[in-house]
Amino acid sequence: MSSPLPDLPDDVASLKALIEDEIATLRAEVRRKTEKHVPTATATAIASRNSVPRLEGSLSLAAGDDVPDARLAAGLPAIPVSAALLTPVRNDSGAIEDFVISAGNQVRSSEWLEAPGRQVGQRFLQARPGAATSGLLAALTEVFTTGKSLNALSVDYTEERHGRLRRAPLLYYAASCGDQLLTTWRPARSQTELLTLDAQHIASMGWGHWDLLSGGVSWSEGLHRIFRTDPHMPWSLTELCDAVLPMEVPALAELITAVLAGEEPAWTRVRFQVLGEVRTLDLLGRPVAGTDGRPWAVHIVARDLTPQMRSRRRLVETQRESERLRQQAAAERRIASVLREALLPTHSRELAEQGLTVAAAYLPAEPDAAVGGDWYKCRPLPDGRVLVAIGDAVGHGLDAVARMAQQRHALAGLAQTSASPGEVTTWLNELVCSDPDALTATMITGRIDRNHVLRWACAGHPAPLLRRAGEVSPLPVDHLGPLLGLMPGFPYETASVQLQSGDLLLLYTDGVVERRGEDIGEGIDRLARSLAENAGRSPAETLERIIADYTRSAHDDDACLLAVQVN
Repeated sequence: MSSPLPDLPDDVASLKALIEDEIATLRAEVRRKTEKHVPTATATAIASRNSVPRLEGSLSLAAGDDVPDARLAAGLPAIPVSAALLTPVRNDSGAIEDFVISAGNQVRSSEWLEAPGRQVGQRFLQARPGAATSGLLAALTEVFTTGKSLNALSVDYTEERHGRLRRAPLLYYAASCGDQLLTTWRPARSQTELLTLDAQHIASMGWGHWDLLSGGVSWSEGLHRIFRTDPHMPWSLTELCDAVLPMEVPALAELITAVLAGEEPAWTRVRFQVLGEVRTLDLLGRPVAGTDGRPWAVHIVARDLTPQMRSRRRLVETQRESERLRQQAAAERRIASVLREALLPTHSRELAEQGLTVAAAYLPAEPDAAVGGDWYKCRPLPDGRVLVAIGDAVGHGLDAVARMAQQRHALAGLAQTSASPGEVTTWLNELVCSDPDALTATMITGRIDRNHVLRWACAGHPAPLLRRAGEVSPLPVDHLGPLLGLMPGFPYETASVQLQSGDLLLLYTDGVVERRGEDIGEGIDRLARSLAENAGRSPAETLERIIADYTRSAHDDDACLLAVQVN
């Protein structure tokens, strides 16, 4: 064989031409060498014999041949599969109704079927009672009647043995031999074949064998499965080239030329177009050398990587999408963090001048979250009073932040008026109700004057807790109004509470007291106990203890805390 070409083909037509040239060169060299060493008389005899048509896979007897039964029976032991010589049994009308087993070998086609040599002298239907229902007896009768041989008849042979139904898929072959019938049979699938098929299926593998001299091609079932081809029509090497993707031609050309040059093993990865689908295969090629050292056949093992490649692409896409979402979440956290700093500041120094100590905390439901719809506000007003407020806009993420910012800024503007907290809450309710995209919200709005009198209004929000002399109780909520955005035109009322020196007022959102599967009243009681247990502590220290309890529990919502203590 010639060496691989320096420049590999880059199109299918050139690759097919290369293969055909290489095969033609091989056949010419082998033919020339054969004719050189074979004597003329012998060559003539071989040519004459080769000119006579042959029927492979069956027994063919020329007219007039005299083959004694004894000689035919004596040859049965040499047949490697189950074989028997059958003599027809005719009825009164001359029709064949059965056969007698005249001779047989000792090969068993199944562990539960007797060897035909042990059933000599028996009727065929006696030895093989399932032959009638399976159609085998009719097929053998037709062979004897017509003289046409039987080639690989698939018989699902079933027989009852010792009260149990036994089954064996068999392939039958038969030919008429004078007054007798020669039949052979073998398992349709041996155990080795079945294991091989399972291995091919599990590993997505298959293999093919191409005889370069005779042109014969054989494929395993695994290779037929990969290329979705007819099991009886394996592709030649040139037909295989027709399925390769254009950009993969050089890779396949390198493999084939290497194998044709006698190199082993040759490996490559090639993509093929199979019924509209791109399939990725790992190909391992090996030459099969003849006695003269020339590769006279090509053996290629293929492994289908298409499912793995498809999974890998999905994994890459998933990773790409996950990275995109991670970057988006990181950007939202940065934006939310900036918003939190802008929207939730404290004014400790200014408030201390008003005789108040303040601490605040925002508790996200998720560790990565920066801010949500919960908010608070505590700042001095120009008239010397202190604005205290807390609220919860429905939702999470930037949408909730936007609604929270709208409500918080609206409150800041309305608080500059001399209106009461109830009036301010009423106006905010009208604002939320008039926005078609707005959702409901809860809120507490209050003012603390210089005499430390708290005047406050409530829109569906949990009542603040008051700690006084170690005792904790919620503020009365007789004036409680509905959520913002729920009832247009509702007039919210204002209530008053005189705060004393040492009092600590705790405002909070429902995320602090709500737990999955628990009544909110239990959460409020637990928060009150924690507040009482930390009597004497500063607002900041008190919040630290409450936050520790909060982080150890499972919460589904964000939370906000605002603690105001009268000095």
